[in-house]
Formats: sequence, C-alpha cells, structure tokens
Amino acid sequence: MNKPEEKQSHQLAEHFFRTEYGRLVSVITRYLGTANVQTAEDIVQETLSKAVDHWQQHGIPPNPQAWLYTTAKNHTLNILKRKSVHRNFEASSRTLTDKSAEWEDFEPTSATLSDNQLKMMFVCCHPALSENSQIALILKILCGFSIAEIAHAFFSSHETINKRLVRGRRQLRENKVAFEIPPDLDQRITIVLKTIYLLFNEGYFPSQKNSLIRYDLCLEAIRLVQLLLAGPTTENKADCHALLALMYLNASRFEARMEEGGLGMDMEKQDRKKWDQDLIQSGIRQLQWAMRAGKSSNFLILATISAHHCIAPNFEATDWPAILALYDQLIVLENSPLVHLNRSVALSKAEGNQKAIAELLQLESRTDIGKHYLFHATLGELYGDENEREKAIGCFEKAIALAGNQRDIALLKKKLMQFVPIR
Repeated sequence: MNKPEEKQSHQLAEHFFRTEYGRLVSVITRYLGTANVQTAEDIVQETLSKAVDHWQQHGIPPNPQAWLYTTAKNHTLNILKRKSVHRNFEASSRTLTDKSAEWEDFEPTSATLSDNQLKMMFVCCHPALSENSQIALILKILCGFSIAEIAHAFFSSHETINKRLVRGRRQLRENKVAFEIPPDLDQRITIVLKTIYLLFNEGYFPSQKNSLIRYDLCLEAIRLVQLLLAGPTTENKADCHALLALMYLNASRFEARMEEGGLGMDMEKQDRKKWDQDLIQSGIRQLQWAMRAGKSSNFLILATISAHHCIAPNFEATDWPAILALYDQLIVLENSPLVHLNRSVALSKAEGNQKAIAELLQLESRTDIGKHYLFHATLGELYGDENEREKAIGCFEKAIALAGNQRDIALLKKKLMQFVPIR
C-alpha cells in the first residue's frame, strides 16, 4: 500500500474507533454478559487493531463497518467455544449454543445497534456504582475515550481513572447487572446526560488533539441524546431537550471559532455571519420545549446562557447582566470552581474587571482551580484589560506551563506576546 492509502486506512480506523467502538462493545456485551465487559472491550480493541493491519496490506474493504462486525463476531464465537472461558458465563440463563446461534444470526441494523447501545448506557449507570465510576465507565466503554481523555475530563490522574474503571467493572460483575432498559429510568438518566455533556465538551475543547474542534465527538454526543429522546418515555425528557439545545447552540459557532492558521478565536472577534442560523433555530426550539416543563436544571441554564450569546447581534450588545444572573442561578445548583470561573467573565462585563479579579483571587485561595490553565488565562485577560502588563505576563506564562494541548499553548503564546515589550 502506498503512503496516501496507508494514511487513509489510519484515518478511517480512527474514525471507526470513535463511531463503532461503543456499538461493538454493546453488542458483544449482550452475548457475553455485563460480568464480562472487559472481555468485550478486549475483543473490540483486537478487532480495531486487526483492521489497521489488514486495511494497510489489502486496502479498505467496500463495507468497512460490515468487516468490523464480522471480525468481532468471529472472535467472540471463538471465545464462546472455549470451555475454560465458558465457565465464566455460567451465571447466564442462556447456554453456549444459544449465544453462538444468536451471534451467527445477528445483523448490525440501525435499530439493533441503537437498542444495544441504549441498554449499555444504563448498564454503565447502575446505582450500585459511584457517580465517578459511572461516568468513567460510560466514557470508556460506550464512547471509546482513552484513559488520558477521561483524566482530562475529571481533572484527575491516569492512575485514579484506571482504578475507577477497574472498580466499576468489578461492581457490574458482583451485582450481576442485567443488560436491559432499567425500570428506574428517570433516576439513571441524569448521570447519562452528564456523561454525554462531558463527551461533547471533549469534542468542543479537545484535550489530546491539536485540532480546535473534534467534530466526531460532538456529533456522537448529539446522536446519543437523540437516541435517548427516541427511546422509552421518561419524565426527564425536558433535560434531554435542554442538553440538546445547549449542544446545538454551541455547535452553531463551530465555523467561526477558528482563525487562519488553526488558532482559536475569542467570541468577541468571531464573524457572526459564520454562525449556523439553522442550528441556532434548532437550539432555540429545543430550549422552548425544555422550558415548557417548568423545571430548572444545569443544562437549561447553560442553554439559556448560550442562547443569549447566539441572539445578540454583536458582542457589545450581549445582555451580560442577564447572563450574570443566570450564572448566579447555576451556582445554586452546581457550586463548582469552573462555574465560578465562567461566571467571572460575565461579572467583568457587567460590573467591571476589578471586581472579577478580586473574586477570582478569592476562588484560587479556597479551591484548586489554580491547577487549571484556563484560570490563569482568564486572569491574564482581565489584568491585560486593566493594563497591568507584568501581572498579565505572569498569568499567561503560568497558563502556558499548565496547558497540555499544543493548540492551546500556541494561542496562549500569541496572547502573551501582546504584553511582552519589543526589544
């Protein structure tokens, strides 16, 4: 295979890793049982590895998805036929022959894949698991996140995330969690939505890639909420609509967030003509449906904040006092350092930079927000606006040291140079 074809096979394999990983794990777990979800993950990893090698040597098959499912099916059948492994499945009511026969007959239709993936979402969010383990499992098993990406989402270490995953898989096994849509649907959907929001954010602000936006992750997050809305009736449909509204509204600004050269562009400088009006209107409709329930939620408030940005004709006309009031409501529901950090931007616009600086310094003294590069970047912007050059330079240097993405580092260096005197 020549170099362009080799590169294409790598790109296609990476694409399928994201789009098919969770579907494959869900389908295989249906047959092996939730006690053996680690085995299902191993099968998928091996299948994707084989895909890269085979496609490089023989070219990309006409139907890559069918190739993946056939390879995964054959590998699973081989495992099911090993008597030593079969002992691990004795708790299942189905026999080995039943499972093998079902796999032989399985066809990866849109309906069957959606049904299995929906069930897998709720398996990962079983109440016997801690919330952190639930989120880590769904990001790893259903969405194909790496340990590094999950650690970034949690502001945690690789070791901590790995322990959560091991603990979560063990709890699935010990509690003999059934692969089904649960009767306590409303209780579990909250954690599912929180996890999907983390997925969208990893696409919107990638931790590992140097690209500004990972569209595949954002689209996958939107697809998962649409899957929930099309699923069984739940009283929390309003939260689903609110999260979908938030993602549509944020996604509407994709094209304007990047300047020539690939660096990010602040909202103040974005060309609003590039904002996708169809997505904005879709987001507003979802927001209106969510509001009809008369229930406040984190997603509803965040979507309303995003709507204020999207409907403002320009940055100066943004209703900052309204946005600040919304952040005050959000803090009642989620009193986290990151919410306070985001609130500081609205505070600076509504009541002045000095007040925002004072609150950020207080926030740093009582939390660990100082470990996050965005804290220092935000503080640097505020000091810069107040012409406190030395303080701005110090903040941007700290932000650069803490940032883990070369794309973010390049943008921070560009901002730093605005305050460094030319010699």
